[in-house]
Amino acid sequence: MAAPTGAEQLIAYEVVGVSKRFSPTGAPVNDDITFSVAQGEFFGLLGSNGAGKTTLIKQMIGLLKSDSGSIRLFGHDVVAESRFVGTQVGYMPQTAFALNSLRVCEALYFTAYLRGLSSKQARRQRDLVIDRLDIGDCRNKVVRQMSGGERRLLQLAVAIIGDPPVLILDEPTNELDPVRRRQVWDLLRGLNHDGRTIILITHNALEAEQVIERVGIMRDGRMVGLGQPGELKRRLPRSLTLDITLRDGTPVDLPNYVVVQSRHRDRVTAQIELEDLPRLVAEVDLRELLEFRLQFKTLEDVYFDHVQ
Repeated sequence: MAAPTGAEQLIAYEVVGVSKRFSPTGAPVNDDITFSVAQGEFFGLLGSNGAGKTTLIKQMIGLLKSDSGSIRLFGHDVVAESRFVGTQVGYMPQTAFALNSLRVCEALYFTAYLRGLSSKQARRQRDLVIDRLDIGDCRNKVVRQMSGGERRLLQLAVAIIGDPPVLILDEPTNELDPVRRRQVWDLLRGLNHDGRTIILITHNALEAEQVIERVGIMRDGRMVGLGQPGELKRRLPRSLTLDITLRDGTPVDLPNYVVVQSRHRDRVTAQIELEDLPRLVAEVDLRELLEFRLQFKTLEDVYFDHVQ
């Protein structure tokens, strides 16, 4: 069933004034963070390594207690009602050593059973998820014997089995080849279209931009950017990124209103103002170029603007 829209849309997660320190004298890992995630939303959480993303997520699923502030899931306090969180959230961490001694079929069956499914339902869900992620060849493999990419797919399978209404996924496409990456994004789009709330933790802004509706950007434990990608892009300068590849080293004189950012052999990356684009097309013979590509600001540009 599709998620409610407009005035009817409900809040899945509400995070208010959350802070966390690991030592009384150390810097805060999270510092007064406030945001919400709507039911049925595809929300991205971006930040470099050490920005505090993973710590925040562990607070959101009740694995870590905040020093101050509150976190509520569908109106329930995540610390006081930790059992409720376990039934509502499928969490995919970057590593999952607890599964290493199990076979794939066992890991999926026991996860479904622990989420409250009957034995019959758990077996049905196990088979459905194995088929959906096309990991039948790994069905009887012991997890420690799997490749890195196979483990990532299993971790995703463990997160989605039992159909929890909220998914929190930490770098879900790490170690996957391009075919598998596309398969995972198609799966996540489908789940979100069906009403699943998805929170994506990543530092890959270009990948995240393909799917997310809103984004929070973290730096040094603080939320420094929050909003729809298009809204955040509008706050940046209105220049375009120009990527060109020269043909066989043929020199091309670029006008002075084209600001070159980098050159490497026959490849040039530059910035050009939107109003100068007609002049560029008129003054430069594009047939002399092997490639010519223009791009508006991306979420990666937004990310760099907030973290540098």
